[in-house]
Amino acid sequence: MRKDLFILKRSLLFFCSLLFTAAINAEDPEQYGAPFDGVPDAPDAVIYQVNMRCFSETGDFQGVIDRLDHIEDLGVNVIYLMPFYPVGILDAFNSPYCIRDFTSVAEEFGTLEDLRDLVDGAHSRGMAVMIDWIINQTSWDHPWITEHEDWYEQDGEGNIEQFRSYSDVAALDLSNEEVVDAMIDAMRYWVFAANIDGFRMDVGDAPPISVWEQVISNLRSISTHKLLLLSEGNRSQNYTAGFDYNFGFTFYFNTLEDIFSGSSVSLINTANSSEYINADDTQRIVRYLTNHDVYGSDGSPYNLFGGRGGVMASFVVITLMKSVPFIYNGLEVGCTVNIPFPFTGNDINWTEDVTVTPEMTNIINIFHDIEAARRGDLTSYTTYDICAFKKEMESSPVGIFVVVNFRNEEKTFELPEEFTDATVNDLLADASTDLETSLTLSAYEYRIFSYDVVVGIETPSTEKTTLAYPNPSPDGLIHVKLNGDYNNVRMVVYDFQGINTYENIINRPENTVDLSGLSKGIYILNLISSENIYSQKLVIQ
Repeated sequence: MRKDLFILKRSLLFFCSLLFTAAINAEDPEQYGAPFDGVPDAPDAVIYQVNMRCFSETGDFQGVIDRLDHIEDLGVNVIYLMPFYPVGILDAFNSPYCIRDFTSVAEEFGTLEDLRDLVDGAHSRGMAVMIDWIINQTSWDHPWITEHEDWYEQDGEGNIEQFRSYSDVAALDLSNEEVVDAMIDAMRYWVFAANIDGFRMDVGDAPPISVWEQVISNLRSISTHKLLLLSEGNRSQNYTAGFDYNFGFTFYFNTLEDIFSGSSVSLINTANSSEYINADDTQRIVRYLTNHDVYGSDGSPYNLFGGRGGVMASFVVITLMKSVPFIYNGLEVGCTVNIPFPFTGNDINWTEDVTVTPEMTNIINIFHDIEAARRGDLTSYTTYDICAFKKEMESSPVGIFVVVNFRNEEKTFELPEEFTDATVNDLLADASTDLETSLTLSAYEYRIFSYDVVVGIETPSTEKTTLAYPNPSPDGLIHVKLNGDYNNVRMVVYDFQGINTYENIINRPENTVDLSGLSKGIYILNLISSENIYSQKLVIQ
């Protein structure tokens, strides 16, 4: 009887849970605008953090809207907005993470309509918008304090407790299902009311994994939206809970800071292993050189990591090695202005060093242009002073080879055997170059190369398929001979970035193809039949 009663109770609870979930869905606001179909896949993101209080003189949404072209030109495809909700006043310090209302816009930033204009402007430029979410706490004057006192952590005497060491906020009790449901309800509000594309979850390691599983499952059920989800945490279980990203605390505090204090650059290899435990092929660590927290407390990375040279060397690694790059506003202009918490005193100096912007943009363009840079398998050759690595993938004809000097003095790197005396493409010089046995790099210098990868499918015998003349004649003609029973062979020419530059079908035993429209450079020519692929390096001089 007691067992039957227990089963009945569980059934009723489950039924009530379904009803409540349905109620949440039923209460979603009407969809504003059309859901954005340009949200990047998780490995392809370049994330740009906007701290609105210091972003412009006005410190509001309009200040961001006015610089959307600048953000787009940088190569960004995801904008992350810091909290824009009304902040608490009672026992508060004007922290943007002290939230008094989770479904309103603070007057200091503008209105809901202004936020929509910002999101629309980002979407029209091919950029998704992620917003900050604070699940662990509220301000002391949030209505829940009086309306739902049982939603908060309490001490033995029934007093509501603060969250960790933050005296300006009250700790929510996330073991209470009503709290979690209310949070899900509020997050869904912004997906529909402002058409946003994801969330950065503040202090992501604090809630139990079961809470994140519930939250993420609900958000992923919104079939009309592709959402990017970032945990500001480094707990490996965050990946199994369904997050797209963890935050690179290990890389920053236990790797980058130590390297610039003289420790071995090979610490990067350690971070690459530890930060990817439980991650699948699509999940990524987000790595940064600064963010609002460390910039506010420690200052600009240009003062911490070897000036411009050290910052750019580090940026190459966080962009191209094994992570998604994260740019805190102002990094791209060499900003060193003191902007302490709560970020209301000074603004970014957008003209401090504008020469950083094209250099950073070039690195981001390489990330976008070469698929292996985003998704390739990593092989590290990193030494005590030099970070060096290659990335390749079976489906791409182009690999990337990167060498970065992390020291403020000249260093020599002995090249791996496979790159000794190799011909590669120098992506910074936009020219073919012949490597020797070593590279000598000046202080904080970096080199980025691409190279041809033989696409790993069986090569047919010369009796079946041959290239009678592998490189074009002076008039731009190439002669391709097909022996045997081949017909409808697809000929595809890729440039050094893996971009399809020529494609045609050839059927005759002997074919003359005009490639005079291609510019000088190194290409990969593929002949693709129903049975085989033949890959051949092609040099146009």
